[in-house]
Parts: sequence; C-alpha cells; structure tokens
Amino acid sequence: MYFAFICTDKPDGLPIRKAHRPEHLAYLQGLGDTLKFAGPFTAEDGETMTGSLVVIEALSLADAQAIADADPFAKAGLFASVDIRPWKWSLGKPEE
Repeated sequence: MYFAFICTDKPDGLPIRKAHRPEHLAYLQGLGDTLKFAGPFTAEDGETMTGSLVVIEALSLADAQAIADADPFAKAGLFASVDIRPWKWSLGKPEE
C-alpha cells in the first residue's frame, strides 16, 4: 500500500531545513525501494522550500508513521504538520 506524507514546514523552518537537508536526503535514499518519490513544496518563487511530499510503500499506516517519525527533518522539529494519507497510484507509474 502506498502512503503520501504531506509535510508543512513551520513558518521559521528554513534554517532548520537547510541545516538538516543532507541527513534528510541520505535517510530517504536509504529507504531503497520503499521510497517511490519525494520532493519539496516551494513558495511561488519556485525556489524557497516550504514543505515536503514523500510517497512510500508500506504494509500499514503504523509502518508509514514510523518511517515519517524517523526522518531527520521530523526529528529536528521542522514540520508544523505531517498528514499521512493512504494513496492509490493510478496514473504515471514508472512501469507504464
């Protein structure tokens, strides 16, 4: 089952994001095939990062929550909110 993490940074979170970005990227890369895709949300300028979208495959919501909680960004207190939603990949799968 797929899960989408919709993460919104705290208003003053950019310094936290910049400081922990290398660990965050290494963590996501370390998920291997569990990670389906990920990237930052941005402000209207297309550059200033304001949150994250991460899609993973996991057996349960509890497993997805554990992955989200272990993210260095989450541990550093970057996010004002993290919404984890079951998600169905209908179009645009890489194997299509």
